[in-house]
Amino acid sequence: MRCSILGLIVTLTLRVLVAPLAVDAQAPVKAARIGWLRSTPETPEWRRNFDAFTQELRDHGYVEGQNVTFAFRPLTEPATPLAALLGELLQFQPDVIVAGGAGAARQATTTVPIVALDYERDPVASGLVESYSHPGGNLTGVFLDFPAFSGKWLELLREVVPGLARVAVLWDPTTGPMQVRGLESTARPVGVQLHVLEVRRVDDFAGAFRTAMPEQPDAVIALSAPLVSNHSQHLAALAVTHHLPAITLFPHFARDGGLMAYGPDQTDLFRQAARLVAKILHGAKPGDLPIERPTHFELVINLKTAQELGLTIPPTLLFQADEIIR
Repeated sequence: MRCSILGLIVTLTLRVLVAPLAVDAQAPVKAARIGWLRSTPETPEWRRNFDAFTQELRDHGYVEGQNVTFAFRPLTEPATPLAALLGELLQFQPDVIVAGGAGAARQATTTVPIVALDYERDPVASGLVESYSHPGGNLTGVFLDFPAFSGKWLELLREVVPGLARVAVLWDPTTGPMQVRGLESTARPVGVQLHVLEVRRVDDFAGAFRTAMPEQPDAVIALSAPLVSNHSQHLAALAVTHHLPAITLFPHFARDGGLMAYGPDQTDLFRQAARLVAKILHGAKPGDLPIERPTHFELVINLKTAQELGLTIPPTLLFQADEIIR
């Protein structure tokens, strides 16, 4: 009799403990709307990254076409006025906005949660957030620590170009000053001189190379910008024509004929953003979600371009590469 009573108590206790877990597991998630301010065209590479984003959302209970819908507005050339694009997104009444243009999105709304994917800004110095650990307001996201990151670009170029002394830098000033300042802070200690050239439109690329050549640069760095990402093939061709090794952040630059690309793993970055979005959709406030940094980086080297430029890529560098174009 005592055993039967004890067994009953254990059974009832287990039911009490397990029941809430079962309810939570079966609780449906609220249907959600996600607005997306896209800074690049819908290329196959972008689609692969977006597929990783939607798969991560699926793992958190949100399935495209079932309980989550998207509205996209591309920030590409020829560009519709940014305010108009953001106005259209806000008419969609999104629960959260994913934005490549963090500053513009923040200016458009102080109430709709924003998850930024931003390579070009310091979120604290630019006033987007109060601090990295507690952003405050309606914005969080994944931001690149550029001063620490840019040193790797110089390190890679110095391995390929021994005695590297002068580097031409292509910079779209609409992205802000953080990248230039970060690169300057890493170039100065290693004795590398920078020649910063402004590029605002794709037509400016050719002129920038013509301006740079009398200074006899040893290499070219193209700082992160939608302009660079969207016209990587043209930029790569110009670098090869002027017989200059070049590096930038976007992996497709090397696939399109540039010498090297080193930057955040785009697919992993999209997954990071999806996890932040899922947290917000589940009730977290963006201002309480710490700013994140990219956690995985990839190096792509184009050996065909190296051969065309008469360069030898050290075996140690090839060993580090995530992808080699032969």
